[in-house]
Amino acid sequence: MDKDETTLATTASGASNHEKEKEVEDNRGIASTQSLLEFDKKNSETHSVGTSEAMNEVVKLSVSPPVPGDIVEGVVIGQKKLTVYVDIHPWGTGIIYGREYLNARDLIKKINVGDTISAKVVEPFEDGDGYIELSLREARQAASWKDAETAIKSKEIIEIPVKDANKGGLILEWMGLAGFLPASQLKSEHYPRVSDGDKDKILVELKSLIGQKLAVSIIAADPKEGKLIFSEKSGVQKEKIELVSRYAVGDVLDGEVTGTVDFGIFIKVEDGLEGLVHISEMDWALVEDPRKLYAAGDRTKVQVIDVKDGKLSLSIKALKPNPWKKAEGKYKKGTKVEGVVIRYNKHGALVSVEEGIAGLIHVSEFESAEKLRTELALGKTYDFTITLFDAKEQRMALSRTGKPVEKATTSDDTPEEDQPDSSKESDLK
Repeated sequence: MDKDETTLATTASGASNHEKEKEVEDNRGIASTQSLLEFDKKNSETHSVGTSEAMNEVVKLSVSPPVPGDIVEGVVIGQKKLTVYVDIHPWGTGIIYGREYLNARDLIKKINVGDTISAKVVEPFEDGDGYIELSLREARQAASWKDAETAIKSKEIIEIPVKDANKGGLILEWMGLAGFLPASQLKSEHYPRVSDGDKDKILVELKSLIGQKLAVSIIAADPKEGKLIFSEKSGVQKEKIELVSRYAVGDVLDGEVTGTVDFGIFIKVEDGLEGLVHISEMDWALVEDPRKLYAAGDRTKVQVIDVKDGKLSLSIKALKPNPWKKAEGKYKKGTKVEGVVIRYNKHGALVSVEEGIAGLIHVSEFESAEKLRTELALGKTYDFTITLFDAKEQRMALSRTGKPVEKATTSDDTPEEDQPDSSKESDLK
């Protein structure tokens, strides 16, 4: 082999050895990378549990622990006699037991292991085993109060059976909360129409509704005071407004008396619609007791005098001749008249000079109210002088001019003292 061939052979052999060495190094690098990946995988698996526990600790540190009064959510993980266990991640285990369990028995009957529930923290970490004591009923009540506020805003109509009654109204229960439906908030067909206003009779009427389902809405909710107020009227208000819209002021209607109260009488003008005749609209003469003039079942003609907010205001006296128009040409300032004392009020004494025409003699004409009542006895006739007469406003003021006139009075309706004012004349000063 000549020199050139030897050199070429040596070069080829060197190149071959270099390639082998490089291949070995490359294989070592691949093996090293695979080993690292396998190590990382094993290391990750080895430390996964520790990492999870560490994350829980981070969550605990980043979120404030529950305190008494907080509402927490958790999963029911176990039940045994008089005890329910709840997983409250990440804080530990909650427990409902003892009095809280007994108070919520009706709710606990409906829950199962795996259910997610809301509960109120009573005493955190006070239990000897490190449990967080919970109350299911208090959480339910807190949620119910929130639902009540929502129902007020939405004006939701709810059907609830009447649980009990007292002299003021009905007792209802809704979502675990006790509520009250005042008698004044009952629909007309459920309102107790007791002729003599006897409270015991009213209670009997209200108790007859126990067990019946009423369509009501919540009109007030105060969790701090524990007050939940219902109304039956709002449930029919829209329907009632539609009925009332068919009537106008001046309409003359034939109606039936459905009830008498101290302040007037209720008149049914059609099914589902009633109106009120206020005591001041029953007659031109002073009416002391509506029950002496009308009873349930009586029929009478009435005139519509106002239509407002789904209510009809009615009048009976509007269909009778107005005595003040006739009196306009008969009386004036300075006219001397005889009158019967028919009522006392805080301003003085009301005196009737003829049917439907009455005026006021002011207490300032006497040394005191007691002196007025001494000198002007109820039911007696005296001489007076008119000091103000306004037929349009139906106002008349009087002044004493003489001693009692000795003549018998035929008034059968002698009023009692200290009754509420019900006529325009009583407002004179």
